[in-house]
Amino acid sequence: MKLQELTLRFLRVPLIQPYVLSYRTYTAFEPIIVEAHGADGRIGWGEGHISPGSSSETLEGGWAFCRKHAAAIIGKDTIDAKAIIAAHQKDSKVAATALLTAIEMLEGHPLLNVATEARLPLLTPFNSSAPGEIEDEVERRLAEGFRTFKIKVGKDADADITRVKAIQRAIGGRATMRLDANRAYSEADGCRFAAALDPAGIELFEQPCHSDDWDANANVANVSTVPVMLDEPICAIEDIERAATIRNIGFCKLKLKRFGGLDALKAALEKVRACGMESVLGDGVGIELGCWMEGCVARTTIRNAGEFNGFLKPKARLFAEPLKFDAGALVLAPGFTPVIDRAVLLSHETACERHVAPSLVRAVTA
Repeated sequence: MKLQELTLRFLRVPLIQPYVLSYRTYTAFEPIIVEAHGADGRIGWGEGHISPGSSSETLEGGWAFCRKHAAAIIGKDTIDAKAIIAAHQKDSKVAATALLTAIEMLEGHPLLNVATEARLPLLTPFNSSAPGEIEDEVERRLAEGFRTFKIKVGKDADADITRVKAIQRAIGGRATMRLDANRAYSEADGCRFAAALDPAGIELFEQPCHSDDWDANANVANVSTVPVMLDEPICAIEDIERAATIRNIGFCKLKLKRFGGLDALKAALEKVRACGMESVLGDGVGIELGCWMEGCVARTTIRNAGEFNGFLKPKARLFAEPLKFDAGALVLAPGFTPVIDRAVLLSHETACERHVAPSLVRAVTA
């Protein structure tokens, strides 16, 4: 199948409430959306959300990558187009994923075909710090159906330990906790925090120290009372193999946007399990398109709460029939294929560029 048309868009989608991470606070998500048309009239969509501060990638660099490679692949067979993008994806993994997944959807990738209903439990962010607010939020999240809470730590080890204990008491064994430092601890603070944890109800401790400092993260894992999960350093099969050699690294966090495509993501998830660890999957800053794709892959590859919950955060939904959320779970209906709400798409568009196959341009102008 030949690529007849590619449209690149930057969106800015405001959030219902600020999403606070250690390295920045989001008030809106700004994904790149790729729309791919084939000669047979089919359409594929891809999403790539670059998180400034999470890696060396930039929004400007991702947009430039998409523009350059859209121009290079338009009019080509989809197999050849994917090979061209894959050969350069190290320049912008996230932007490459947006292009590659749009083509994979256009081709009718089997991982996106849901034959039977799938209910995928989701994790929820947990924000409260004051004692009364903690109890109220615990009860509210439980009533919404969530059974896995993500607690952000990394600013003050002593205050974080006190807060985690307060949340543990409020939960009282009714939900699981994931603790996430977002790379913010020094090695000393990470070790002090991890060694002080009461493991009751804590599933894992995510990314204590800087993503490039494998030794610091290994030293934290060595003293931690709970398994440690690596996140940002896990971008290739080699990273998974390296993580497996470190004592008490029990989990690897994977995201579609770091692996370039659906098949590559599935292979990485299978590699994690083959190495004796467990995968956590999902991008908390993805919108509906990326979350849907990650959910489709998750059906057969993960055994815990998914983190593909970003679609719940924006004020607007991209799909004409929004993804279904019920009792703490993403529900994928049999045969569901998303249809994009173009009014929503256009109302949140901040940049757009269209590439048309030369043969189609000649036909139109003849």
